[in-house]
Amino acid sequence: MENNGQFMRLALELAKRGEGFVEPNPMVGCVLVKNGKIIGKGFHTKFGKAHAEVEAIRDAYCRYGKDVTVGSTCYVTLEPCSHYGKTPPCTSALQSFGIKRLVVAMRDPNPVVNGQGLKILRNAGLEITEHVLEEEARLLNAPYLTLLEKHRPWIIAKWAMTLDGRLASRTGNSQWISGEESRKIVHRLRSRMDAVMIGSQTALRDNPDLTVRFDTVAPRIPIRIVLDSNAAMTSEYRLVQTARQIPVLLVVRSDAPSKQIEILQNAGCEILPIPSENTEHNYQRRTEILMEYLAQRKITNLFVEGGKQLFGTLFDMQLIDEVHVFIAPKLIGGQSAYPAVGGNGLNEMEKAWKLESPEIQIVEQDVYIHGRIHY
Repeated sequence: MENNGQFMRLALELAKRGEGFVEPNPMVGCVLVKNGKIIGKGFHTKFGKAHAEVEAIRDAYCRYGKDVTVGSTCYVTLEPCSHYGKTPPCTSALQSFGIKRLVVAMRDPNPVVNGQGLKILRNAGLEITEHVLEEEARLLNAPYLTLLEKHRPWIIAKWAMTLDGRLASRTGNSQWISGEESRKIVHRLRSRMDAVMIGSQTALRDNPDLTVRFDTVAPRIPIRIVLDSNAAMTSEYRLVQTARQIPVLLVVRSDAPSKQIEILQNAGCEILPIPSENTEHNYQRRTEILMEYLAQRKITNLFVEGGKQLFGTLFDMQLIDEVHVFIAPKLIGGQSAYPAVGGNGLNEMEKAWKLESPEIQIVEQDVYIHGRIHY
């Protein structure tokens, strides 16, 4: 009997290689096995390109010839698609190449699939085994599942802070808290995101460009989002100056100055007006509206880089899914210096939100901590 777990684990490792390239599609890996031997491997390499099952069949064909797949077992991390999209349905490919048995980690909750692929293949006579390493598969594709099930992006918070928990000095100076190697990691993270978001104070104080640098090979160019309620950005800022080259979305209050909005639009910025009632409840509602809008645009991974008010709101609403924090061995002090996270926070330490299986690394002199949040 074949080792389902062993081959599925390999398929999951293959799937991970599509991270940053396949979104808003899920990451999917596939392994073809015959008589206990791997005959083909594949993964979904890029949005719009062939799916993992087809890549694995091609690999087997190139290695051993066209008939090798007849009677084989297909291990795949997600239910095969059964519809025509940018590519033909994988269910047809599996049938055409004589796959006898299908082992699946999890069903695809996408409404156009959601059990239909498995039903078609069962009716075609394939033996089907489900739920093999399903938890691992769900963890791998948590951003995809969040987009489908919660109708919002997977939200990743990143910040660099001093040892005493400051993002910037009392004058707003923050360059540079972390070292160059830490900043390279940030750019690698940015390079696989759909969008990067900051608050207006961070935009006005730091004048960032939020691009991918350090010669990073970028799977995608993220949209740059600024929560600029009063449309305060001007042509002096790098984000506005580069808006025609790299997309910029400014989220403004619906009563922001129309003349200023016109100037920003003429500079190439996209404007998203959101209702303007200035209450805490409405501020959270505006955040919900923004998340719904980003989900409609298929923004799967949203990278949030501050500052304290934005982090505070997202944490209070329990919307942050993952954090990446760089702690520098520096002290700056000052009651009016900028803390990492604002908002209401929690009343009791025992209720503190924790990271699940956090990873801790030393990067030059910085401590780099990252992991997913458990609320």
